[in-house]
Amino acid sequence: MTITSTHRATLGNQMNASDISDAVFALLDEQGTVVAWTQAAEQLVGYGAGSVVGRSAALVLPSFDEAGTVSAFVEQCRARNGWPGASAVRHRDGRVLDLSLRMSTVLGQDGAVRWLASVTDLGMPSGEAASGWVRELLLARAPIGVVVRDPELRCRWANDVMESHDGIPREQRLGCRVTDVWSGVEAATIEAVMRQALHSGMTKAHEYRTWLPTSMGRERPFAVSFSCLQGADGRSLGVCAISVDLKESRRVRERLAVLGEAGTRLGRTLDVMQTGQELAELAVPQFADHVAVDVEQSVPYGEKPPSRIGAMGERAPVLRRAGLASRHHRGPKSPWGRGDSIPVTSVPPMAEVLRTGRSYLEPVLDTAPGSWIDHDPALAERIRENGVHSVMVVPIRARRVLLGTAVFVRTENPMPFQESDLLLAEELVSRAAVSLDNARRHARATSSALALQCNLLPRRLRGGSAVEAASRYLPADMDRGVGGDWFDVIPLAGARVALVVGDVVGHGLNAAAKMGKLRAAAHTLAGLELSPDELLTHLDDTVQRLAEGDSEDPDQSDAAVGATCLYAVYDPATRKCTMATAGHLPPAIVDPQGRVTFPDLPTGVPLGLGLGIPFKAVELELPEGSLLALYTDGLVETRDADIEEGMRRLGTALSQPDLPLEELCTRAMEPVQAQAACDDASLLLVRTRSLSGNQAASWTLPHDETAAHHARNLTAGQLAEWGLVGLEDSTKLIVSELVTNAVRHSTGPIDLRLTRQQVLTVEVSDTGTCTPRPCNAVTSDENGRGLFLVSQLSRRWGTRTTPGGKVIWAEKDLDPHS
Repeated sequence: MTITSTHRATLGNQMNASDISDAVFALLDEQGTVVAWTQAAEQLVGYGAGSVVGRSAALVLPSFDEAGTVSAFVEQCRARNGWPGASAVRHRDGRVLDLSLRMSTVLGQDGAVRWLASVTDLGMPSGEAASGWVRELLLARAPIGVVVRDPELRCRWANDVMESHDGIPREQRLGCRVTDVWSGVEAATIEAVMRQALHSGMTKAHEYRTWLPTSMGRERPFAVSFSCLQGADGRSLGVCAISVDLKESRRVRERLAVLGEAGTRLGRTLDVMQTGQELAELAVPQFADHVAVDVEQSVPYGEKPPSRIGAMGERAPVLRRAGLASRHHRGPKSPWGRGDSIPVTSVPPMAEVLRTGRSYLEPVLDTAPGSWIDHDPALAERIRENGVHSVMVVPIRARRVLLGTAVFVRTENPMPFQESDLLLAEELVSRAAVSLDNARRHARATSSALALQCNLLPRRLRGGSAVEAASRYLPADMDRGVGGDWFDVIPLAGARVALVVGDVVGHGLNAAAKMGKLRAAAHTLAGLELSPDELLTHLDDTVQRLAEGDSEDPDQSDAAVGATCLYAVYDPATRKCTMATAGHLPPAIVDPQGRVTFPDLPTGVPLGLGLGIPFKAVELELPEGSLLALYTDGLVETRDADIEEGMRRLGTALSQPDLPLEELCTRAMEPVQAQAACDDASLLLVRTRSLSGNQAASWTLPHDETAAHHARNLTAGQLAEWGLVGLEDSTKLIVSELVTNAVRHSTGPIDLRLTRQQVLTVEVSDTGTCTPRPCNAVTSDENGRGLFLVSQLSRRWGTRTTPGGKVIWAEKDLDPHS
């Protein structure tokens, strides 16, 4: 019987055998015994026909061992229609080759069964390019036609797929040569090629095209390979022809290429919105014309756990559009752009996907009146207007957590979505889900660190009568997270204030937590009224002890605890500012005329290095109304500019000191707000003040027994002038005790200063270096009760050292009724 005129085939030019997706590996019988071998198989695994034919295929197929027995493996082949999912081949030298192995059922006369084992590659990489099972399924959906012929080229075995390729039923093919079923010179040409393969033992590959009635007159391109099958003695047993649909093969290659590209494109950043857009763009136009990716609105910020699949109850998640891509600009127009909130309706597909967490596929979209699209008239109008004919909705989930949905649409591509398309979409979405979940968790950690950082920073700056203060803090970008910047304005006795700015090494929660410890330590040390250089020395010791406490090995400190710091004390009574730095950048000082300087301070080493190098303080006198800008390096150092340029830019922004501080802060932060910051940026901006004549009074007292009496009279007169007569008795007792101690324990002049701010402050300075300490005097002691009396009469008291001696101070609350 010859082929009819409606079944036509032409053999084209010879192809490279490597271009064919399947090269014959072996022919097995029903028991899994190798009955025929090929030279291509020998080149692949190193075994010749004499070593394999007649033996169990378990010799080269690890899957036989995994199945337990050969019969169990064969049963798997039968149950899965010839494809058990095997994906490895054992080489003669013991290596296991990671390949895609296909088992195809071929039938002979009287229903006899053989198995054709072939390596399926399609020229695509394995491993990371596509998940193993996804790759196998995609390849399995690209059917191959198989025909096995004897040395006389009569058909002995064939599979059902071959009929769809050339239109010849298996029953008409078995026992016949090509010339028996095909007419014309093409049949003779095909047989000539098969004889070449039979006698040479090499694989011959050609392209051929068919025109079948079932293909509606369309030309169908195929690739066919002819391989010589060898027996145990190496002689030719026949020829195996494998036919592959080139269009389907190309489609599978494209799908696998998309998966390969996904490995390099998805998750390049820890930005949820960017990953959503990458997913949308990856799917267009390879296999979808329009894609929309929506994530639950909590995902980009990590503010709260998203909904769990199957546990949403009556509360529908709120979605936010993260990705949108179309084949052409004239594709389906969406009323929601990236970043917009998406209303979740009760339309069956979307609601069902969100409820169950299972994908939805509608190959041919039903747009007839009364279908589900009519639940949303606006949606139905857009679908009909844009010619949407096939839809897939895939949930984005990770660890049973619902992260959002991805909608795939076809408008221009006439082919409807198939199960293989859904498989690919689910694999893409699952890969994106991992990246999105990582981004969500990172965003949550970053949000927690930012919340901790902001809670540890001062919410209100109290400059009192010394300074007017304003500040700004800008965390680093999402990838790096917050750092360990901090700043503070700390009120001190006598209307003085301490100004501090610091930067802890590192980013994230650890850096924020360490910053909180350092800020608390700086606050505590500031309360001891230490000079800036002394305070940094104690703070350096604190950092080292924190590092030792955090380290598992006491001999190895955690270098990440290191920090830089600038500490300054400003006295509005003298307009003097004393500052010292530990590896931190110098402040910017702007005088009332707008001249900007960066004082040349001894740099000092960063805190925590343990080098023992002493810090040095510098004292400057500032005109009233001067600006001091304390900042971290994130404000002046960017990817595009070095620190010196950034400092000049900061000085330019602050060169109009008469502007409000908030406006100056905004101008100074504009350059870093316009780009993704690689480090935190902090700015503490203060405008200095000075005390007026009715806020402070000071005197120099003689160093003799009359000093206390003279001090009491001066105090009474000043309090009367300020209208604080109600504080006179208690304040005179404090002044008397402090001046008396100064007379007894020093030799030089004694200074008395009264300051009226939120509190009344008494300060007595002398040249003595001995710091007084309160003691518990017993009834028989004649002395030792002075400082105890001071502590009882004041709200708080303390001492501080000065270059020429010391100062003892005490504060009293102002009596509103005096």
